[in-house]
Amino acid sequence: MELQVKVAQAVYILNHDSQSSNRVAANQWLVQFQQTDAAWEVATSILTSDHHHHSFVSDFEVEFFAAQILKRKIQNEGCYLQLGAKEALLNALLVAAHRFSTGPPQLLTQICLALSALLLRAIEHRKPIEQLFYSLQNLQSQDGGDVAVLEMLTVLPEEVIEDQNTDSSLVLARRSQYGQEIISHTPMVLEFLLQQSEKRFDGGIQLHGRNRKILRCLLSWVRAGCFSVIPLGSLPAHPLLDFVFNSLQVLSSFDLAIEVLVELVSRHEGLSQVLLGRLQFLKDMLLLPALTKGDEKVIGGLACLLSEIGQAAPSLIVEASAEALALTDALLSCVAFSGGDWETADLTLQFWCSLASYILGLDVDNGRNMKNNKDIFLPLFSALLDALLMRAQVDDSTYSEHSGTVDLPDGLIQFRMNLVELLVDICQLLRPATFIEKLSFGGLASVNMLIPWKEVESKLYAFNVVADVVIEEGQTFDFSFIMQLVTILSIREPDELKGFKYIVYRSLADVIGSYSKWISSFQANAKSLLLFFAAGFTESLSSRACANAFRKYCEDASTVIYEPPNLEILVWIAEIDEDNASQNPAAYLQILNSAARGLYRMGSVFSHLAASSLTVPASVDCIPGLLSVFWPMLEKLFRSGHMESATLSAAACRALSVAIQSSGQHFVSLLPNVLECLLTNFASFQNHDCYIRAATVAVEEFSHKEEYGPLFVTTLERFTYAASIMGLSSSYICDQEPDLVEAYTNFTSSFVRGASKDILAASGSLLEVSFQKAAICCTAMHRGAALAAMSFMCCFLEVALTALLESMACISEGSFSAVAIQVISHSGEGLVSNIVYALLGVSAMSRVHKSATVLQQLAAICSLSEGSTWTAVLCWKSLHAWLLSAVQALPVEYLKQGEAETLVPIWLKALAGAASDYLECMNCNGGNSSHRHMQGKGGRVLKCLVRQFAETHRNIPNLTSFAITK
Repeated sequence: MELQVKVAQAVYILNHDSQSSNRVAANQWLVQFQQTDAAWEVATSILTSDHHHHSFVSDFEVEFFAAQILKRKIQNEGCYLQLGAKEALLNALLVAAHRFSTGPPQLLTQICLALSALLLRAIEHRKPIEQLFYSLQNLQSQDGGDVAVLEMLTVLPEEVIEDQNTDSSLVLARRSQYGQEIISHTPMVLEFLLQQSEKRFDGGIQLHGRNRKILRCLLSWVRAGCFSVIPLGSLPAHPLLDFVFNSLQVLSSFDLAIEVLVELVSRHEGLSQVLLGRLQFLKDMLLLPALTKGDEKVIGGLACLLSEIGQAAPSLIVEASAEALALTDALLSCVAFSGGDWETADLTLQFWCSLASYILGLDVDNGRNMKNNKDIFLPLFSALLDALLMRAQVDDSTYSEHSGTVDLPDGLIQFRMNLVELLVDICQLLRPATFIEKLSFGGLASVNMLIPWKEVESKLYAFNVVADVVIEEGQTFDFSFIMQLVTILSIREPDELKGFKYIVYRSLADVIGSYSKWISSFQANAKSLLLFFAAGFTESLSSRACANAFRKYCEDASTVIYEPPNLEILVWIAEIDEDNASQNPAAYLQILNSAARGLYRMGSVFSHLAASSLTVPASVDCIPGLLSVFWPMLEKLFRSGHMESATLSAAACRALSVAIQSSGQHFVSLLPNVLECLLTNFASFQNHDCYIRAATVAVEEFSHKEEYGPLFVTTLERFTYAASIMGLSSSYICDQEPDLVEAYTNFTSSFVRGASKDILAASGSLLEVSFQKAAICCTAMHRGAALAAMSFMCCFLEVALTALLESMACISEGSFSAVAIQVISHSGEGLVSNIVYALLGVSAMSRVHKSATVLQQLAAICSLSEGSTWTAVLCWKSLHAWLLSAVQALPVEYLKQGEAETLVPIWLKALAGAASDYLECMNCNGGNSSHRHMQGKGGRVLKCLVRQFAETHRNIPNLTSFAITK
């Protein structure tokens, strides 16, 4: 009794004493007490005795602490208890469970958790589960015992089957055995739950509380797989299903009822058809009233459930039955719901993506009915686009005109990221012409008219997202509405462009950058665009987007400046001296900025001459003369200390890149000196990625020249072994240097695409290092860096596949085919592991297509190598081993229960189909590389699996930096 009093006093001090030193001392004493043998008896006595004689402290606090002590000691020391002690403890915990069956609920839960932990360590009993259920039957027969039984049945499956990460002291085999025994009691448990659901109580509050407990228990058993032992045919008529549906109509139990139904649908394929039959009830009785009242909880829950039903059976939805159309109409109304934030619409995105992908994959050979059904859904997706554009709009709470701060909320940013794939799919379904027509802005001719800027910005975002699809279509469009916006924004006074309008400015600049090749083809647009860019440079929110758009526009425009060539910049550069920096830093900075602007103008001059040479042959004669002045001055600048300035370096490299592209063969003789300057400067200023980008332009222009092959190999070597590149050893570091990652992987892609097979073969060790670095970089959170890394891997695998197909009859040692096999053999494990890791977290959805493409190409190479003389080095078993290793290397908390065992065989089957499709398409097209990725049923299945994996693992907590090199 004395120890009980001391425990009670320590708990009171820990929870209520105002002195932190006293609380620390009490906590230390309690921690030490928990480790003693006396803690078993004291904690048990507190939970089973009626009088504690410590009125100064709440009984609940002491009892809760005692329950926690027993749970922890059982988990840590329970396996060492003697049989008699375990049986006594089991009986004591059952007594405590009955005693506290009426509350508090947190205490009862802790006692049941302790019971479950003890059960898992009852290895002396052949069938501990049988003993527990026998004890629970006795407990149920006591007055109020059914509440304790209900709580015990709730926590038992969670502890034994689901929560396998909390206690590593138990072997997996024992958990599996106990799990099977628990499932065998499913009929008894369901009968008990049914009896509880049929009980009637006088008070409504008591009834609702009991129903929630029943649903929690049912949810626990559904997640454990209890319905797997019930024939599927009898499931729709099961009385508990009616109980769940009735619970949907009670607000207090609605959320749990939704969870139960979602779990059932995800685990039992045939249930989708059953729930479709009850769709009218869900829509009329729940959804429509909730939409009228603006009940976000009900709307969000139904959106989640209906999306799960649709995802579970897309083939049923595509049949376009009345129920299927009712489901899509209900989900469309959820998306269009204007209340709340973006969460409700976000819940439906995966369904729409699945449906769109399924429709896009419908084969023409499936018959006219399928085509007709496909046409039925086009108006639906058109209406969906309107609703999504509305939900993607910025609202009034995202910026403040008075404070001067403009910011997009995290929820909207995440929603837009998740929306990218769906918008692309909708654009493909509707076709780009229809899609763009829906994004057009009518009636913007008047500058003074009231413009709906939120709608404009949302449409600009969507227009930018689908740029790749629109450009690939090849059909030109009327961009007059874009130029109208450019004119309206560029002529406004600075004080008018505040707050939200700079978000519009940024979005419009993004669109111009994405479509610069088309927009720049109209010379009349040049003046307005330059004014637009100039105004955007002055604001931090739009400066980056305007700078990127301006760079792309200058690269793509046939002519930007109509002034005669002006070499004034070269004089400015020559007159810069070191004294300016020490004597007048402000003047020196001004000169550097002037020099940078002049260099950009010089690049425009070269572009203008190159464009003019197409129509005025005499313009070609100007280029050698200009080069004879330009390069010596630029070389002097490159060899000066002024290149420490990032601004000046970027401008010089930009001018050099344009000069290389515009001069063609005139530049060949300068190539060695140019690359040496770029390499030397990069070695000195490794945070200036512009040097790698300029070298990339040189590789793209001249890598086909065999005589310069060794020079480019040396360039690749010096870039690769630079400290900054070798330091890219984890996703965290890659996220710190995303521009460097993009520049380097773009350089390696250009090298692989342009160099001859002999040069590539001679670069085997360098390519292996580059490939491994790219595999690391693809795990970066930064979207551009990750996708650039994946693009290089796709490029390398593409070239390797082409070479393998050409030399399958005889792959000789030292050939590029042999080198490629060696590189993939050495790097494959790291590649697969990093690709899998790249599909985790919130940024994974943007990488689905690239990741699936890399995996498809890798599978094709392994399949191809299987039948060659290099099978011992690379084969299908290699891919199997890599994928298995990748899954096993993931922390267990990243995977769901049983996912580690099922994922590998499912993915391997999909990879085999995708590889077959890829190789078949290559053979049919004679090695043509266009439109092979994700074609055929196998490719689509693989992409669907990859997308599902990314979707279900997007909310992983505490995602850590990751890198596997081999």
